[in-house]
Amino acid sequence: MSTEDLSGMGPLVARFGRAGQRLRRADRARPWVLDTAVVAVVFLLFCLPDLLHALGGDGDGDGPRHFRLVFTRLPVPGILALQTGLLLPLLWRRRAPAAAFGAVTAVFVLQWSLGAALRADVALFVALYSLALHGRLRQLPWACAAAAAALSLVAVRVSTAVSVWDALFFLLSTVTAALALGLVIRIRRAQLAGLRDRAARLEIERDQRDRLAVAAERARVAREMHDIIGHNLSVVITLADAGAYAAGAAPERGEEALRLIADTGRQALGELRRALGVLREADGSAAGPELSPQPGLTDIDELCEAVRTAGLEVVYRTGGDIDALDSGVQLTVYRIVQEALTNTLKHAGAGACANLAVIVEDTRLTVTVQDSGPAAPAGPPRTVNEEGHGLVGMRERAALYGGHISAGPTGAGWTVRADLDLAPQDGAP
Repeated sequence: MSTEDLSGMGPLVARFGRAGQRLRRADRARPWVLDTAVVAVVFLLFCLPDLLHALGGDGDGDGPRHFRLVFTRLPVPGILALQTGLLLPLLWRRRAPAAAFGAVTAVFVLQWSLGAALRADVALFVALYSLALHGRLRQLPWACAAAAAALSLVAVRVSTAVSVWDALFFLLSTVTAALALGLVIRIRRAQLAGLRDRAARLEIERDQRDRLAVAAERARVAREMHDIIGHNLSVVITLADAGAYAAGAAPERGEEALRLIADTGRQALGELRRALGVLREADGSAAGPELSPQPGLTDIDELCEAVRTAGLEVVYRTGGDIDALDSGVQLTVYRIVQEALTNTLKHAGAGACANLAVIVEDTRLTVTVQDSGPAAPAGPPRTVNEEGHGLVGMRERAALYGGHISAGPTGAGWTVRADLDLAPQDGAP
């Protein structure tokens, strides 16, 4: 949890939260400091009073006489030795919790076998808590059994002053509290680690989705740019070649070619502005770009006319109810026809003839573009492996409507055929 998340939970909670974060960072940097601090606190709170009583000669302490007589008085060196055996294993309670618990339990049993009672026995509960928090869960059953056996020895030793069952109830309740506290903190840490891991995975997935969306948008823009610029540039190049050829023999034909080049360039510029306009974010102070509808089947006649001016004879026919097609299908058909005619103009050149057919039958739509091939073959013939952005773009557009594209030679010419499925699809493609 970040500092910003804690700030909304009240100043006291936020202050404790920030202190806990600083403590965890310091512990990760120097773990031995916290382990040494725990041992020092236990020594000051539980070991030092026993040493002061022993040095002052007040070994019996306070309380009823029949309760004080059940314990054995030990010399100061013996007390120091037992306290050292109980506290030193706590230094590695997090790195080796099972070994630390075993060492503390062994010293605890030895102490109570001698009949001595020390406040440092709290180290047994600290070791059990550390084992529940940091150790392996399969080690807890035998650890609980060892702790119960050791505490049963304590209950027997104090049975002259306290009932065995009362002593066992108190001691086992303390063991249960230490064990439950360790398990609760362990489960809480595991939950927080799981939440952090899930948040990290979700952030990675979000970044991946963003990158995929950007890549898809780039591919869409590249396809639109290719369809617009590629077609119009092919027409301009063909017209420029024809104008250069006719400039000397028939100047009026050259002037007509230049005029057609200007018209085609203006048309290409308008389509380019329209495509780029939808990508810009219009702010509140500036007016948005002037947009026009995407091209459809009604624009194919104009497309064919532009190709005819470049020297390619096009015969266009339709069949079926093409007016009922939605705008998305019409745009797909228009782009496929545009790309196919552009390829015909580029490879077959002026003087060739192309037959274009758009047929709707029930839920199928077929687009066929078949050319007669170049009037004077020059260079190697086209092969089906010559796949640039155009053919890939046509296939992607056809795939949106469950269709496919086939392209290949037909005699001296080339045929492109697109089959689209107009039936409603379950879910977005």
